[in-house]
Amino acid sequence: MSYSMPSEFPSSLPVAIIGAGPIGLAAAAHLLRRGETPLLFEAGDTVGASVLRWGHVRLFSPWRYMLDSQAVSLLEETSWRAPDGEGYPTGRELVEQYLEPLSQVPALQPHLRLKTRVLVVTRLGYDKMKTPGREEAPFVLRVEHADGDEEDVLAKAVIDASGTYQQPNTLGAHGMPALGERALQQCIFYGIPDVLGKDRARYAGRRVLVVGSGHSAFNALLELEALAREEPATQLFWAIRRKEAGQLYGGGESDALAERGQLGARIRRLVDSGQLRMVSNVQIQKLSQTAQGISLAGYEAELPPVDEIIATTGFRPDLSLVNELRLALDPAVESPAVLAPLIDPNVHSCGTVPPHGVDELTHPEANFYIVGMKSYGRAPTFLMLTGYEQIRSIVAALTGDWESARRVELELPETGVCSVDNGGSCCASESCGTGGAQEPTATREESASCCTPQPAQVPVTLGVRQFPGKGLQVVAQGNCCG
Repeated sequence: MSYSMPSEFPSSLPVAIIGAGPIGLAAAAHLLRRGETPLLFEAGDTVGASVLRWGHVRLFSPWRYMLDSQAVSLLEETSWRAPDGEGYPTGRELVEQYLEPLSQVPALQPHLRLKTRVLVVTRLGYDKMKTPGREEAPFVLRVEHADGDEEDVLAKAVIDASGTYQQPNTLGAHGMPALGERALQQCIFYGIPDVLGKDRARYAGRRVLVVGSGHSAFNALLELEALAREEPATQLFWAIRRKEAGQLYGGGESDALAERGQLGARIRRLVDSGQLRMVSNVQIQKLSQTAQGISLAGYEAELPPVDEIIATTGFRPDLSLVNELRLALDPAVESPAVLAPLIDPNVHSCGTVPPHGVDELTHPEANFYIVGMKSYGRAPTFLMLTGYEQIRSIVAALTGDWESARRVELELPETGVCSVDNGGSCCASESCGTGGAQEPTATREESASCCTPQPAQVPVTLGVRQFPGKGLQVVAQGNCCG
């Protein structure tokens, strides 16, 4: 396929959005409100396809934290009825009561392409090596339709909101699958199974091991514990990679999101009462199928053989589709380099991330942004409101409104967690875990730090920022809070 380069390129082109989940749809809403044309690609059969994979799970954030303001403004022009702001939706309710109605709004629906997978993003006429004139060239997205046909689509900017849920981390301790993990995949579930629903028969009366220490693990463990009360033959074991529990259970009653705090508190009670056996410092190296069940090697404490394993070990971003773009990614977190010190669990233990936007998400590739859960790379601390603030800031920047782009318009709930339990955090103050709970009119510079930085404890990370009239500049990030 060949293209001419008319004088109106690229201003007449749409802004491409990859992924029609909550953040991708919010991006489309913000673009429409600013007079831009979005073009939204979703590989699944429906919007929120990844959310539906964990549709049985009830979120710990209430509805009022799940709705984007511009998306709501579009919905309010229809017959849509807003859910109770204090209610807690399941993933499926989030899709059915919010995302699906939003996708059907007349202003948005024509710009949505379902069953369309983005394979590669690059620049028209430019591979990664070519520089002169690069920023003036439009993006090319190679997309694949449901029938297998491929097409190239042009865009003046690209927002990647494709998420990470379909790229689960492995059980292996070395960043690759444990020996035997691939061969035993029929006995391993990656994510949160529907233990009390469609997957009940798989786990009832079985010996089940949950691996992982985040909220996904908590959800799986609590459902398994409920199943064990109804099916007493069910045996439950829990393995975590960390050596000590530390802040494992979260902020409890100090968490501004009550349901999030209760998740950890309920798990702590199960462990303290002896109803749930937790084994720490588990570094799985090998899985073996024996006559007694699946045997695991690579831990100090002894675990018995099990029948099923649930892996809640996190997710990884799929960066293969943007390999021809010039990205500034942190080598460990795989998030934008400027954002990484705010979210890297090796150096950041306040539990909540300050609001951030275009400055923290800018890459050397002009007008390309990774947002939402994928922007956090391998880090686990993402909240929906954070993604909506990312989108608001980026769309403002794309439309030239840099004052709005750099203004913080978000107050996040506190986690109640702030410590130096991993030895590398700059957040040593008891009072710093505010998650950026600043006044809405604060600037990003004023709200960047949640505590007194201690640069000596944290490695300096180089990042890239876009400054109006000055282009891209390399900046050093020397502490985890700003």
